[in-house]
Amino acid sequence: MAGFHAPTPWHHEVDELMPSPQQNGLYSRSIVVDATAPIPPYAPFETKFSADERVNAYTSAGVDFAVFTLVDDYPNSIEQTLKLIAANRRYFLSQSEKFALAEEAEDVRKAKAAGKLAVAFAFQGSNALLGDLALVEVYRRLGVIQMLLAYNSGNLAADGCHESRNAGLSLFGRSLVAEMNRVGMIVDVTHVGLKSSLEAIELTTKPPVFSHSAPKKFASHDRNLTDEQIRACASKHGVIGLPGLGLFLDPQHYKASVSKLADSIEYVIQLVGPRHAAIGLDYVIDVESMTRYVRANAALYGGGGQYPTDGHIDSLSPSSLPEVTNELLRRGYSEIEVRGVLGENYLRVLDANR
Repeated sequence: MAGFHAPTPWHHEVDELMPSPQQNGLYSRSIVVDATAPIPPYAPFETKFSADERVNAYTSAGVDFAVFTLVDDYPNSIEQTLKLIAANRRYFLSQSEKFALAEEAEDVRKAKAAGKLAVAFAFQGSNALLGDLALVEVYRRLGVIQMLLAYNSGNLAADGCHESRNAGLSLFGRSLVAEMNRVGMIVDVTHVGLKSSLEAIELTTKPPVFSHSAPKKFASHDRNLTDEQIRACASKHGVIGLPGLGLFLDPQHYKASVSKLADSIEYVIQLVGPRHAAIGLDYVIDVESMTRYVRANAALYGGGGQYPTDGHIDSLSPSSLPEVTNELLRRGYSEIEVRGVLGENYLRVLDANR
C-alpha cells in the first residue's frame, strides 16, 4: 500500500507528470460516482446557472452516477418538498435518452453502458419529514436514496456538527435510523454532531456514509471528521465521500487542489483501508449564491465564523476527477483500489442498503 505523502504541487503540475485518462484508460473504464452533487436541476434557492448547465458539469466530466441534494435542513413543508422532488424527477425522466434514475448498482452499470448519466436524490437533513416516520418510505420510493440526520444545527432527530451541547440522538432519531434501514435509505452522518454520528453508526444495521466529509487531519473544522468517526464508519462497512472544497482541506488559504483531495483520500485509505474511501465533491458551481446563503443563514453555519463570507469558496469541479485518478495511480495505488474510490465502494454501500 502506498505511503502517505506531503501535498504535491498544485494540480496543474500533476498534468505534466501523468498520462491523460484517455492514455491510461482507467477513468473511462471505471464507474464514477459523486455522492454529493449539491445543486440539482431544480434547487430550493436561486442560482444563476441553468438546470442544463448544472447537470452538464457532471455529464461533460464523465461522471456516471450523481447523487443530487434536494433540500437542506431548514423548516419547509411536505408540499414544497414533494414539488421539488417532482420537478427534478420530471427533468430527468423527460430526457430518458440522456438520464436514468438509479435504485441500485446494476441500474448505474446499465446507464453507463447506454451512455447515460444515472441519478438519484439525497436530503441534507431530516426536517423534510416534519417528524413523520411514515414519510421515509414515501421519499425513498420517489428516489431519495440517502438522508442526513441533521444539517449543522440540532433538529428533532439529532444534533448537528455546530451544536456545542453535542447531545446525540433523540428517541425520534433512533427510530429514524431503524426506519431508514427498513426501507433501504442510506444513513448519512455528514454535518451531524460527533456524538450523534457515532450513535447512529452504532445503531444502523446497514452500511452508513459520510457523503462529503474530510478528515480533521487537514483542518480542525467542525464539519471535518475525527479518526474515531472514520473508524466507526468503516467498522460498519460504510464509506467516506471526500469533498473537493478548499475550506475543509486548506485552512490557511482555502485553496482546493487535486493533490489535497488525493491527500485526504490517501489518509482514509491508510487509516481504514481502500474499501472505505469514495468521492463526494460537494461542488459549488454558483459561488455567489452560496455566499449569500451563508450570510443569510449565519446561525445555521455555527455563527458564520468558520465559513468565508467574502465569496472565497474554492472547490474542485467534477472535471478534476480524471486528474485525481492519475494522481492516485502515480502514488502507487492499484487499478482495483482506484476504481473502488471512484465509485465501486459507494455502489457496494448502495446495494447493501437495499
